Amino acid sequence: MDKLKEFSRYILCGLIVFAILTVYGLRLADWQIVNGASFLETADKSRSDKVTMDAARGEILDVNGVGLAVNKTGYAIIFDKAYMPTGTANKTIAQLISLLAQRNEKWTDALPISIDKDGKYQFIPGQEKDVSALKSKDFLNMNSYATAEQCMAELIKKYEIEGYSQTDTRAIVSVRYNMTKSAYGVSAPYTFAPDVSKDTVAIISENAQRLPGVTAKVTTVRQYSDGTLMPHILGTIGSISQEEYAELKDKGYAFNDRLGKSGIEQAFESTLRGKAGEKTVDTSVTGALEAETVTKAPTAGDTVYLTIDSNLQRVLNASLAKNVQDANAYGRELDAQNYKGMSSGHGEDCFAGAAVVLRVKDFSVLAASTYPSYDLSEYLTDTNYYTSLIQNKEKPLINRAFNGIFTPGSVVKPYVALTALQEGSITTSTRLLGNSVYTRFPNLPLGSIGNYGMITANYALEKSSNSFFYEVGYRTGISNMNLYAKHFGLGVKTGIELSESAGVLAGPGERSEWYDADTVEAAVGQSDNQFTPLQLATYVATIANNGVRLQPHLVNKVTDYTRKNVISQAQPTTVDNVGVNQSYMDYVKDAMHSVATDGTASSIFKNYGIAIAAKTGTAVQTPHSDNVTFVGYAPFDNPEIAVAVVLEHGATSKFSLTVAKDIFDAYFFGKTVDASGNLVMPSSSGTESGSSNVSSTAGSSSQGTVSSH
Repeated sequence: MDKLKEFSRYILCGLIVFAILTVYGLRLADWQIVNGASFLETADKSRSDKVTMDAARGEILDVNGVGLAVNKTGYAIIFDKAYMPTGTANKTIAQLISLLAQRNEKWTDALPISIDKDGKYQFIPGQEKDVSALKSKDFLNMNSYATAEQCMAELIKKYEIEGYSQTDTRAIVSVRYNMTKSAYGVSAPYTFAPDVSKDTVAIISENAQRLPGVTAKVTTVRQYSDGTLMPHILGTIGSISQEEYAELKDKGYAFNDRLGKSGIEQAFESTLRGKAGEKTVDTSVTGALEAETVTKAPTAGDTVYLTIDSNLQRVLNASLAKNVQDANAYGRELDAQNYKGMSSGHGEDCFAGAAVVLRVKDFSVLAASTYPSYDLSEYLTDTNYYTSLIQNKEKPLINRAFNGIFTPGSVVKPYVALTALQEGSITTSTRLLGNSVYTRFPNLPLGSIGNYGMITANYALEKSSNSFFYEVGYRTGISNMNLYAKHFGLGVKTGIELSESAGVLAGPGERSEWYDADTVEAAVGQSDNQFTPLQLATYVATIANNGVRLQPHLVNKVTDYTRKNVISQAQPTTVDNVGVNQSYMDYVKDAMHSVATDGTASSIFKNYGIAIAAKTGTAVQTPHSDNVTFVGYAPFDNPEIAVAVVLEHGATSKFSLTVAKDIFDAYFFGKTVDASGNLVMPSSSGTESGSSNVSSTAGSSSQGTVSSH
């Protein structure tokens, strides 16, 4: 019985094995006989790859539709691995670099190593992150203290580069390094040069046999109508980093993608980027292209319209640059004269400034300028230029309009007066002593220009009496002043679309010890107070808007790429209401009008063709020259624009006033910048105050005397 069972198991196992062999036999017959020809044809096509098709990036325009960052049709040189034989890359790269050098064309140079004047390899300053990535375990796996020479030796070995000059070796390494970073492969062609001329493409085509795997394709290239107009606002585009790729790969980004790195380009990356397309590429075992099928067409990015008015921006840039330079020259002139017995402190150290212009009805940014600045076109194409910017001690890459913080001086007095009036520290009829020395603290006499006797708040604003506001600050207290400062947008972020600083509000939170003397200093814009020009513009626009603070914004609307269909339109957004009685608002606004007609801004605006409300300021910056500031709006009775100007260490208020006047001239009377870069007024401007020649007033007896208002 047991033998019968065992025999049955053998029979069963044999049947199972026979069945399996039968299935395999039938399958082999199907492969080799029934469908053999078809499978042979398929086998000849060694692979099928999906290749991404780039989408045109959305464009950036000003409020009037003037192109700021637009696309032009161009040609890119591409390395296609399907056509590049193994071992030919170095020779091909060297030939291409030589060809482009002869035609003064640029290729993508991403290696953070350069050759110094002594022929030594050195890391490029400002590219520490790239150097760290180069040394990381994911790339060269070298110690953090490895030198540039050691890194180059490893790279040369890695890419088997021999027989080339040092310059060519470094160039070949740079290209191969970036090819590796970009995950170069059949499905990921490498862009060697993103923008070359049609003539260069023709030469490459003529030399196709000597340059295997090199092709040219029609593409879109970012073009700037004026790279100096607003580089900090437009921002930059660059290659995706390893960290960015890890974060964005799930959103469809490839390792060789480019994306916004700063400014509007970064803030609106998802809007501008568009959606990549896709095609399937079939290649044979020899690498020959068999078929190419578009499976998903690319969709261009959307177009972003800014609130910036190009003419206002151009005027503000020119005026800010001129007045910073003039303040510096005037300071050096006074230093040489040992003016007031001082050999410094007259503006000789004025090298920087910033200004912002807002439309009062919606707080849209009409212009925002930073000096010193830079050329966006050069920044993106010239490594040496980028290095010079990084090393410039004046830091031109910083957006001082939004991120620079400055001690404001007396421009804070309007909000301090409004705080005191609303909180009952003073009334409109309260009279306080406005003399040249404030004596509440016997051991700490505080100075002030003018001996006005007992004065009211409106006259104290007009003449900018420190003594009056010292006492107002003492009576009001730092807590109340800072509470209202935040309502006005000081010491808090405004909500602008780009990176910005929150500034600093002086108070116990900024120091381990706080005294009443600190409070009175804060009341005149000194102590630890530091605000951005954007915050100052927001603050004065809030006064012009009767205490309603809106959110400043840079984007007016977004349309599709064709500019025909509006996708979104900016709307005014209320952020806060300062809660000050309207009668007090009117009282302080009237006083600010008096500042322009009879006070510290009257030298420029007394007979101006438009009624202005203003407040000037200077802030002591020991051991440097004082900051000079201006805030104002116009027209006084129906506000349209608000302006804030800061000249760092400008010393003399006439220069900040002139910047403000140039903006009012441009907005109300059509002042422009001519082809030579000069500020010019139309012949029928309707105002006799059109000149912006600062030097014509340099000899006036009133110049150089305002140091604390």
